[in-house]
Amino acid sequence: MKKTVYTKLIVAYLLFAFFGFIVVATFISRTITNLVVKTEADKLYKEAIIVADTYATDLYNSEISIDRVKKQLDILGVYFDATIWIMNPSGLIVLSSDTPVDIMNPSSVENFSTVDNTGGYYTVGNFYGSFDDDVLSVFAPILTNFQLQGYVVIHKEMTEIQDLSNMLLNVSYYLLIILFVLSLIILIFFTSNVYRPLRKITKATEEYASGNLHYQFQIDSEDELGYLAASLNYMANELSKVEDNQKQIVANVSHDFRSPLTSIKGYSEAMLDGTIPPELHNKYLEIVTNESDRLIKLTNSLLTLNNLNTEGMMLEITDFDINTAIRKTVATFEGACQKKRISISLTLTGEHLFVKGDMGKIQQVIYNLMDNAIKFSNKDSTIFIETKEKHKKVFISVKDQGIGIPKESLNQIWDRFYKTDLSRGKDKRGTGLGLSITREIIRAHGENINCISTEGEGTEFLFTLPLSDINEED
Repeated sequence: MKKTVYTKLIVAYLLFAFFGFIVVATFISRTITNLVVKTEADKLYKEAIIVADTYATDLYNSEISIDRVKKQLDILGVYFDATIWIMNPSGLIVLSSDTPVDIMNPSSVENFSTVDNTGGYYTVGNFYGSFDDDVLSVFAPILTNFQLQGYVVIHKEMTEIQDLSNMLLNVSYYLLIILFVLSLIILIFFTSNVYRPLRKITKATEEYASGNLHYQFQIDSEDELGYLAASLNYMANELSKVEDNQKQIVANVSHDFRSPLTSIKGYSEAMLDGTIPPELHNKYLEIVTNESDRLIKLTNSLLTLNNLNTEGMMLEITDFDINTAIRKTVATFEGACQKKRISISLTLTGEHLFVKGDMGKIQQVIYNLMDNAIKFSNKDSTIFIETKEKHKKVFISVKDQGIGIPKESLNQIWDRFYKTDLSRGKDKRGTGLGLSITREIIRAHGENINCISTEGEGTEFLFTLPLSDINEED
């Protein structure tokens, strides 16, 4: 059987209750009784000393009458609710507050020994059989001229002392019960605010471990457990997104690989079995070559994107002229622009404008944005490229006059393999990875890239790079 923390806590609570009761019933009970007896004995001993030093001493010195002493003992006996004796060392009772004076027939305590009283000033018992029940007996010696004449002995019934002890013991039990109730409240609080949330967290981790990343739970708490629950939910959501993205990537890659592979395989088999005559081989070999190029481009894009994700910090940061990089990149699209009769308008700040970044990867960003702009631009249109310096940043803009992007698709264009419905007819050879690669490169530089688009009018991509200090030197 699995032992939970809660079970252990319940067992600890029950053990605490059991041993707490045992301690109160034994050790504390005995301690309270001894304390009450000692306190009462001290009080009576002080009175016994006073009687021994005054009335009893005067009686043995014949300075006061026995009747007067008897009267004082009676008063004190009533006041302290006790029996007061004046007795000789031999055990003969000279005076007692409970019985009249009888000189002719005095009482005595059999087996009384002064040796028994040398170890202390009080005893608990029936005092050598003189009482039926236990009493507290306190001794005070009567001395005249440094000689022991007798004792003042005060006897108090233990029932009264025991009642006081029981009352104090009951207070201890009440305190113990209050302590148990408070402990129970703490246990209930722990159950509600710690154990149950912990069980939810444990259940959630079991669900996540089994692969159910869509399992959701909620803990309404603003402490560490609430933070942990929120973190676990966030982690599960992120892992779920990663899993969904992986599935989507696999599905997209499979789809994008299947189409050109099917074409390559189909045309190759058709040429081999003679379905396509030899005079048409060059035509279909060109198609096979184009499809192969498409596969190579897709593979290279995937490798590039993967390297950016895993090695995003490995950038070769240098100071380079962004204007020159733009001019060189634009020159590579001269043929594509002529084919669609697209003109390029460059509005560059200054002859040279230096920025900090990885020149090769930034050129790839410009290439991807130019490639997109040309693909989706209408014939006889213009692509505008602009650089602008502001607040120690350089803003690079690539704007076309093409088909634009629907508003509902703007947040999805950065996703891998995503293509809008409008772009599918114009981008037969695209992989859907260009903008993903572009954003990863800009993010690796610690900068931002944004897209502004109006459907049917065109699209503008705007990204930033840090301005180089070389510009200030110039």
